[in-house]
Amino acid sequence: MSEHKLISLEQQTIALAGVAQAARLVDQISRTGSYPLEFLESSIHSLFEFEADSIDKIYGGMAGVKLGLHNLSSLMASKQSQENREIARYVFSLLYLERRFAADPEMMSVVRSRLEHASFRAEHFASHVNDLCHGISGIYQDTLSQLKFRIKVNGSAQHLQNPQNADIIRALLLAGIRSAFLWRQLGGRRWKLVLQRKRLLQTSQNLSRSLGAVSYTHLRAHETERTISYAVYS
Repeated sequence: MSEHKLISLEQQTIALAGVAQAARLVDQISRTGSYPLEFLESSIHSLFEFEADSIDKIYGGMAGVKLGLHNLSSLMASKQSQENREIARYVFSLLYLERRFAADPEMMSVVRSRLEHASFRAEHFASHVNDLCHGISGIYQDTLSQLKFRIKVNGSAQHLQNPQNADIIRALLLAGIRSAFLWRQLGGRRWKLVLQRKRLLQTSQNLSRSLGAVSYTHLRAHETERTISYAVYS
């Protein structure tokens, strides 16, 4: 494979890891009500990187998407677990929803404008990530909620009914859609996930190893059993 193609695949992998990270965090919050703040902040702040000169800078550096690279490696390795099946479902739902979103230029323009306004407020008023999520949740509800396709989020009723968790989940879904848009801009296609699975696996594993292991001590704090409760976010 040429150096150009290797760089292109690496960029696609990082963007797809952004989708996987958003999916992983949605799954964790819906089940446990907890989340690793460092990765939540990286995913949310990626929405405000409008003019980054490299894909990894969108996430504040490669380390900002480390959790996503780890989970993407697991998905590409076809490791069968209930958690992986849920994350895979969210990933493909986000890729599908992004295509519906991209087909509506007017909606895309509104989202961009409102994110720029939210970015200005975040920059000048040092907003906490939870406050940012509340504002982004409103953007999501006013725009993507108008599309017919809805993402069903499974988890604990206690956590899904928490308004702050609902805001964070919607904000993460928008972050996942932004990453899906980047992935497609970089040449990513759903059919490539099948035909290039081994290359994606190798690339995501190599990138993940270069960053070190992900600590799961805080990722599994307060974990509860998965329930059949769900909420529809879109």
